[in-house]
Amino acid sequence: MTLETSARKTAFVLVHGAWHGAWCWQRVLPLLRASDVPAHAVTLTGLGERAHLLSPDIDLHTHIQDVMGLIEAEELQRVVLVGHSYAGMVVTGAADRLLHEKPGNLTHLVYLDAALPYPGESWSSHHSAETKQARIDASRPSGGLSFPPPDAAIFGLSGADRDWVNRRQTPQPFRLYQQPLDFDGARVAEVPRTFIDCTSPALATIAPSRQRVRSEPRWQVLEMATGHDPMVSEPKALAELLLNIHQASA
Repeated sequence: MTLETSARKTAFVLVHGAWHGAWCWQRVLPLLRASDVPAHAVTLTGLGERAHLLSPDIDLHTHIQDVMGLIEAEELQRVVLVGHSYAGMVVTGAADRLLHEKPGNLTHLVYLDAALPYPGESWSSHHSAETKQARIDASRPSGGLSFPPPDAAIFGLSGADRDWVNRRQTPQPFRLYQQPLDFDGARVAEVPRTFIDCTSPALATIAPSRQRVRSEPRWQVLEMATGHDPMVSEPKALAELLLNIHQASA
């Protein structure tokens, strides 16, 4: 497959959640590419191998631009955006921009156990008061710059998988935690959307998203009997779901 042909094919753009990086997709990417599907994973500024760029200036728009920059650099003409966890905020903002700037480029939005904002909401909008306060408190040692990752056991991981994720997680930029996202909700809702619900164990902070997608029309909801990091715990099953979505979107 030539570079030009690859750019024309519908490609996955995988966006990791909080504390993670593109590294978390390394078990999934080869499975997608083995099916002759272009797939790219972006590392958001200040995280993963880009942790050295952590600064007070990083906000939601920085991370949205990270996604847009990958799409532009790879000259992708048709994309399926996949956002994990916090990155539900990021792919929503990127989708709004794509639909405005490059109509026809976005074929599907996948929220992988992810935050699902309405216009004007922040990542923190539907967290409990206890969770909000805990994250504010956790940011204080860094002067409000970032907050540290939790033990990966909370994602349902154990053994070597838990150790691997714990070693690689990095502090999450804090400024974006309470930053509202403004976007055209009606425009984004026109895109085919799938929510992948990771149910065993179910992460409590994702509960509002689970409720929303089951109470609104035009959502495809799929379930995985695994924890919050299925790209680590069940990469083959996740890749199969994504390839099915891709086939319907191509």
